[in-house]
Amino acid sequence: MTKIGIIGSKGRMGAALAEAVMQAGCELSGGADKGDDVRPLIAKSDVLVDFSAPAALEATLDACVTAGKPIVIGTTGLEERHHWLIDDAAADIAVLQTGNTSLGVNMLSFLVEEAARRLGPDWDIEIAESHHRHKVDAPSGTALLLGAAAAKGRNIDLASHSERGRDGITGARAEGAIGFASLRGGSIAGDHSVLFAGEGETMTLAHHAQDRSIFANGAVKAAIWLLHQDKGRYDMKGVLGL
Repeated sequence: MTKIGIIGSKGRMGAALAEAVMQAGCELSGGADKGDDVRPLIAKSDVLVDFSAPAALEATLDACVTAGKPIVIGTTGLEERHHWLIDDAAADIAVLQTGNTSLGVNMLSFLVEEAARRLGPDWDIEIAESHHRHKVDAPSGTALLLGAAAAKGRNIDLASHSERGRDGITGARAEGAIGFASLRGGSIAGDHSVLFAGEGETMTLAHHAQDRSIFANGAVKAAIWLLHQDKGRYDMKGVLGL
């Protein structure tokens, strides 16, 4: 029986992950949270799922590398240096990092990349996301995932083509820009839409999360899949076979 450990077990995703682990027929090997030593949990787990905080990632990756254990990282709000740390760890262990573990969202990402590639630069791209009032980062990790997919389809760099937080007299929309808008309120689990706007027509690709269980179920599927992969860095497309 696959033993899955949860880092960030007391967070908003913790209970949903524990339930998903048991429903998948796996064993919950335990949890670790802020201030805990993750090494005992890692030692008794076959694979880890991390939904904690960016500040804890470096220590977690170091412990996983030392123990030779694979890890699924669903933590959002990561900065460039965190991605460097993930790349370094992936030289020794299997690491799956994603801004969203929902299978539906990752299929949406695939469709966004294809649409951006095939429609071409004459179509403007705008990404809108809505989340609960407690979310601390914006744009969401999922919005950035979708933006990266659009940028990949266009063969451009997302960082130099992003437009965020428009306010006041901003001037005309920059050619080739990928716009982001973030809304926060209530208990919204997560809504994302990608608008493709051309001359005389628009197309919207969207995903609406109705329950956090979709993220937990996807994370557990990813963990089981990752356990059978060689060392390296992966994303959810591999889980979907894309």
